[in-house]
Amino acid sequence: MKPGLLSAATAALVATVAGVGGTLPVVLAAAQAVGATPQQASSWVSGLGLATAATALVLSVRYRMPVITAWSTPGAALIASTSGVPSFRAAVGAFVLAAVLILLTAAVRPLGRLIERIPASIAAAMLAGILLRLVVAMVEHLPHAPLLVLPLVGLFLVTRRFWPALASLVVLVAGALLAVALGMVKPVPALGLSTLAFAAPAWDAATLIGLGVPLYLVTMASQNLPGFAVLRASGYRPPTQPVLLATGAASLATAFVGAHTSNLAAISAALCTGPEAHPDPAERWKTGPFYALWWGLIALFGASLVGLFGALPPALLATVAGTALLGSMASAMGSALAGDQDRLAAAGTLAVTASGVTLMGVGSAFWGLCFGLLVLAADGIRQRR
Repeated sequence: MKPGLLSAATAALVATVAGVGGTLPVVLAAAQAVGATPQQASSWVSGLGLATAATALVLSVRYRMPVITAWSTPGAALIASTSGVPSFRAAVGAFVLAAVLILLTAAVRPLGRLIERIPASIAAAMLAGILLRLVVAMVEHLPHAPLLVLPLVGLFLVTRRFWPALASLVVLVAGALLAVALGMVKPVPALGLSTLAFAAPAWDAATLIGLGVPLYLVTMASQNLPGFAVLRASGYRPPTQPVLLATGAASLATAFVGAHTSNLAAISAALCTGPEAHPDPAERWKTGPFYALWWGLIALFGASLVGLFGALPPALLATVAGTALLGSMASAMGSALAGDQDRLAAAGTLAVTASGVTLMGVGSAFWGLCFGLLVLAADGIRQRR
């Protein structure tokens, strides 16, 4: 293999392994939160793998740039932190709605501009509130499994200083070995291929509003917009409408096998768009097909991944998810509270979202967004007087 192709394949592999190893526990926590069976969770992971592989391959080859896609980690965190979803089918209905809204954003330009008008501080505060609950869950496991949680947190702090992109993966591997040594691992099921299971959506109004709308918002604000920014920072001009159409269509298709949204990647994209992927920017699009290959394998063996992670202790999965999301939470909090003008509204959004409160069957992320916008509106009226 030529050196340029080897670097492209390696960068794509690192991006895939780091992304899956660090965030798959978040996806599995989301599946558990909405009552998915092991078969449905396997179908969920495989559907996400297929969507990621297909969109990265098609968009990278078509536009000759490294268009790297992924599952929505903030979206999975939102699902994992949501309470009151009546059934897995109701969650699937919310996934369908989020995908349709992404397609509408691509097709109806005023809708895209409306989303862009949501203050960045409010969107960041909503994300921070979602992530805070998952980071806190890591700490809640500390009294029950101190010999597992404390060493892994220390390992994470040391590793991120030298290999920040691989810190979560190192924590996962070391944590699995430590859990085996402590006798905390259940029997691991045999290796098996995945099968997709059709999931019929149920249209529950409260779930559509409380989960579907926030899922769309966090996917757009926390994944797609930063993903476009990463590509632009690397000197590319990504076609906004075709990318949103492709990821929206993939999300809609895989919603019916129980998977939540797919979108542009940000951190994984940064690993595939720089000179380490290929010295020639015009040739870096070749990371896309390699990335699609690795994600195709994830889709093929999704059932084995779910079984493997299901054998690990909950304290380990919570620690891997918490450490993986700690940096994103800190960044979101910093963005939310940076400006004096919107600080009160952002703090209110964060507090309401992190509370986990469910009102009229609608989850806290939606109410946090509403509260922040209400405070901004009240401040605007007061300033005009």
